[in-house]
Amino acid sequence: MNRLKESTSPYLLQHADNPVDWWPWCDEAFERARARDVPVLLSVGYSACHWCHVMAHESFEDQATAALMNAHLVAIKVDREERPDVDAVYMAATQAMTGQGGWPMTVFMTADRQPFYCGTYFPRDYFQRLILGVSNAWRSNRASVTGQSARIAAILTEQMKQMNGWAEQAPSEDLAAVCDQSVTALAATYDSRRGGFGGAPKFPPSMVLEFLLRHSERPGGPAGGSALAGRALEMAATTATAMARGGMYDQLGGGFARYSVDADWVVPHFEKMLYDNALLARVYAHLWRRTGDPLARRVAHETCAWMIRELRTSQGGFASALDADSDGEEGRFYTWTPGELTAELGGPDGEYAAGVFGVSRAGTFEHGRSVLQRRAEPGDAERFGAVRGALAAAREGRARPGRDDKVVAAWNGLAIAALSECAIVLGAADLLAAAEAAARLIASVHLRDGRLARTSRDGESGPSSGVLEDYACVATGYLALSGATGQARWAGLAGDLLEVALTRFGDGNGGFYDTADDSERLMYRPAEPADGPTPSGQFALADALTSYAALTGSPRHREAAAGALSVLAPIATRYPRAAGSGLAVAEAMIAGPVEIAVVGARRDTRTAALHRTALLAAPPGTVVALGEGDCDGDGQDGCLALLAGRRLVDGAPAAYVCREFACRAPVTDTGALRTELAYPGPQPDPR
Repeated sequence: MNRLKESTSPYLLQHADNPVDWWPWCDEAFERARARDVPVLLSVGYSACHWCHVMAHESFEDQATAALMNAHLVAIKVDREERPDVDAVYMAATQAMTGQGGWPMTVFMTADRQPFYCGTYFPRDYFQRLILGVSNAWRSNRASVTGQSARIAAILTEQMKQMNGWAEQAPSEDLAAVCDQSVTALAATYDSRRGGFGGAPKFPPSMVLEFLLRHSERPGGPAGGSALAGRALEMAATTATAMARGGMYDQLGGGFARYSVDADWVVPHFEKMLYDNALLARVYAHLWRRTGDPLARRVAHETCAWMIRELRTSQGGFASALDADSDGEEGRFYTWTPGELTAELGGPDGEYAAGVFGVSRAGTFEHGRSVLQRRAEPGDAERFGAVRGALAAAREGRARPGRDDKVVAAWNGLAIAALSECAIVLGAADLLAAAEAAARLIASVHLRDGRLARTSRDGESGPSSGVLEDYACVATGYLALSGATGQARWAGLAGDLLEVALTRFGDGNGGFYDTADDSERLMYRPAEPADGPTPSGQFALADALTSYAALTGSPRHREAAAGALSVLAPIATRYPRAAGSGLAVAEAMIAGPVEIAVVGARRDTRTAALHRTALLAAPPGTVVALGEGDCDGDGQDGCLALLAGRRLVDGAPAAYVCREFACRAPVTDTGALRTELAYPGPQPDPR
């Protein structure tokens, strides 16, 4: 019997027809294991995971392996994206036992949910022997098995104490010093030739790049001769350029793959995740507004367009990911041979395409196939555009990678923020419409009685409660959308979500757990303050709290943001690459953050120009409020506290630049606003 058929998780549904007697994560599964007196096998993965598919094909679809699993174990399948709390707890156990982690994650545990043997991918023959070995140890040497589980539980408990110890340290009073030291530490691991930090594999350092860009715009930056700020901008720009020129970026359709398996950004691990692309779209938009680099502008727009084209669901939300595989082969959709280029384009254009995209007979990937790169801008833009369009159209005839159409609240929050900001900065109204549609879906489907559901699918909310990153990232998305549209409703919803985060997730010491106080109790209550592939829940919350405080003038939210950053110094000191999002928030705090109130009629082109200039010229981390004019700041009728008392100037739209609600004299033209913001970089073409 397979109990996954009613799941809302595409990953679990991939296993619904396995001969394995799968259970979802539930109390009944553990009760069944206790009644049968057998161990539990926990298998954790996600739908876009290549090696998850490999293990599924080799073992979970194999009758002989399934028979062993059914006879000797109770097997539980978990989607890590649906249950990040379960994934976090048992990934910590896996790393404690093996020194490494990854997916698929394979954990043998007792019916009391304590792990005693952990690993990741196991080949079928080894996995079969492992099942028999575990079963034999369970029957003949139970004391050793349970002793091992007790030791692992003790190790995890001690790790949690150490994390809580970080939170209990006195927060650094000098955020600027913490950020400066982090830039220096990052420079020590920076790959000056290839971009990025460290060696292969290279993951997109999205949050670190955002921090470096913000650092480069701190007062006294490159325009003022600060070598450290200049170094920060150099590292960010070089890394962003290298990623966009290599094979990790889809040179035909846009969008970034999960990571590069090599140090040169040539061969990606081909799955594409919503969160990577949402984070990177903002980075490239900020790089463009900082430097005027046309490559950064193009990549920002193409990445947003890719999210809308490839991941938007019929309900208006954004799906989680695209698979790495198609036709049972990794990367088949994205790679080419010289012969395929010639077959699609003809001889001359085929040779031309091979040259500009770096396609060779030897290939850069498996089986003589090449991942497309674009190491330089081609001289003949018209010819290149025609060739690129023809290849993109031809590629549509290939078997497409599978799509995980599960909507994750946190990642949609990141997408809403990116699309809202890029819409105004890049002058693309379609991006703002997409952001609004996703925001409405989260509000109507995920938000139930004031609480967030982690996921939805086909317009129906999933079974899992939202974790801290869901509340924080959706709040951030709503605040960005409010700043882009001038609709106070979204800021109000953000405030509601932040209230839940403050009352349900706090640890009593200024820090935050990843799960609510009424969530399911696991081996321990997870609290990971460091960044992973996405901003940590705690740092993401600090970001949302900082912006909300700047819009509303709330000292409570400002103090809570400072408390959430209490772990920044100890993490950044040890692992600056795991503190990028927290460091970015710190730079916003150092800057004030800058607050800009733009008042004027919505349909007045002068209002729109001031609004766009505010987002173009102000440093990242700035909050922008848009309203019609004088109001009482009660949050009603589009009026936030930052707009209270802000009036038109001689009947003309005006912008007020403020810090902690202390504002300079209003300005009415875009040039004066740029001067007021001391914008240090070139003035990009606003088209």
